[in-house]
Amino acid sequence: MSKVLAILGELSDRDIDWMIANGSKEKITANTILINEGQPIDALYIVLDGTMKAYLSAVGDKEIGIIAAGEVLGEMSFVDGRLPSATVKAIEDSLVLSISKQKLNEKLEQDVLFSLRFYRAVTKFLSTRLRGTVTRFSKHSEVVYPDSLENQNIETGVENSALARSRYETLMVRLKGS
Repeated sequence: MSKVLAILGELSDRDIDWMIANGSKEKITANTILINEGQPIDALYIVLDGTMKAYLSAVGDKEIGIIAAGEVLGEMSFVDGRLPSATVKAIEDSLVLSISKQKLNEKLEQDVLFSLRFYRAVTKFLSTRLRGTVTRFSKHSEVVYPDSLENQNIETGVENSALARSRYETLMVRLKGS
């Protein structure tokens, strides 16, 4: 959930209204692949409900992570324009909010303040992810970096953590109700 909280903590209520109005809910049935490693994707996804797993073919389809409600998918490909580096498959029936790359790019180009807030949020959670990765692979590191925004302060990583959590709850109610 840390990624979506980072985003919701940075965006305004109006930005979130735009995401809801311009995104679409998609039901993903169990065992369905949402993102294929090395294949283009045309959306950014927020997992609303359900559980998915990420895995890499380069390491024999080894699972590299479990994705639960509140996580954002496709953000790396969105930011750098490269193909996805992992495959994401639903473990159980899931629900995602899908925001097309085209609509999101148009919004980012038209609304400079939205763009600033959006990229600031993405930068924060990608930085936190990188710090966690460095820590896991560094046996001799004396500096301990938190592994996620939850541990770091979505409480220091997001200045308005209570607001972010409130927005998340509102987002979920609005999306599940429509």
